This record gives sequence, C-alpha cells and structure tokens, in this order.
Amino acid sequence: MHGPASLGWLLVALCAVTGAYCLLRMRSAVEEQRRAAGGEALMGFGMAVMAVPAAVAVPPSWAWTACAAVFGAAALRALWAARTDAHHLHHLAETSAMVYMAVTMGASGGHHAHGGGVPALTAVFLLYFAGYALLSGVRLVPVAAVSPGGSVRTVGWGDRPELARACRLSMAIAMLAMLMTL
Repeated sequence: MHGPASLGWLLVALCAVTGAYCLLRMRSAVEEQRRAAGGEALMGFGMAVMAVPAAVAVPPSWAWTACAAVFGAAALRALWAARTDAHHLHHLAETSAMVYMAVTMGASGGHHAHGGGVPALTAVFLLYFAGYALLSGVRLVPVAAVSPGGSVRTVGWGDRPELARACRLSMAIAMLAMLMTL
C-alpha cells in the first residue's frame, strides 16, 4: 500500500487481528458461524498480507498470481455457496475485489499499483464496500442470545454476533482503504 508506513502497519494489524478472531469463531458450536468464519479468516489474513507497506517489502511477481488463484478459488466456492445462502454473495464480492487487486498489482510489475486499476470497476467496488460498511455499522447494535425457552444465555467469544459484525465492518473499511490506493 502507498502512504505512510505507520498507517499501512495499522491496516495490517487490523486485518490480522480480524483474521485471528475469525479463526476463533471456527471453534463455535453453531455450524453457520463456523462455515462463514473460515472464509472471513482467509479474507482477513489475505488482506493483511496485501496491506504490507510497499516501502517495507515488494513481493515477487508470482506472489500476485498466487493471490489471484487463491482468491479466485474462494470466489468460486462463494458463488457455489450463494445458491443456498445469500450471505455468500458478500463473500463473492470480497474475493472478487481481492482477485482484482492482485491482478492489478501483478500487472504493475509486482509493485503496489497506484492508478493502475480500471477506474469504473474500482468505483463499483468502492461504492459496494462503502455501502456495506455503513450497513454493517448500523447493524452493530448488541444482540442478546436468547435460548428457545426465552431466557438469555451467555455465549462464547465465537458465538457473539456483534463481534462477527464488527469484524465484517473492519474488513469492509480495510477493503475501502486498499481499493483507494489503486
């Protein structure tokens, strides 16, 4: 990423912590949480790697091809899963944006591209993630876990819906920051 290295490292830290929390969510007793958490962990760690400041490390050109392949496979998986769960359409948008950024960065000779993307496509992704970030922020109202009997129960870290929403919000904001550098 372009810009001050300290901001790049903050973005790396945010994405890595988000990915780590998503790994914790994979231990949830709720199957739906586990299923979504794996893809979100991949996104968090992938975004952390891509956000490393350009002044620190410039990956070899094959790394961008590898990123595009990994996130391309994740996009196909999200497309397949979207047949039964609409939430996977967001995963499809995320993984598609990651493929787009990897291809753009790879096309610029392995350097973080500034002005190297397709402006219309970049604008579409920026609008989508800005809208998603706003919607995620509105949804951050804490949710109490209610058991079938109507009593409120204590939930583990992996089952806290408001924390999962906060992770999705932080990844949407990070995606905005990364897309703005294209």
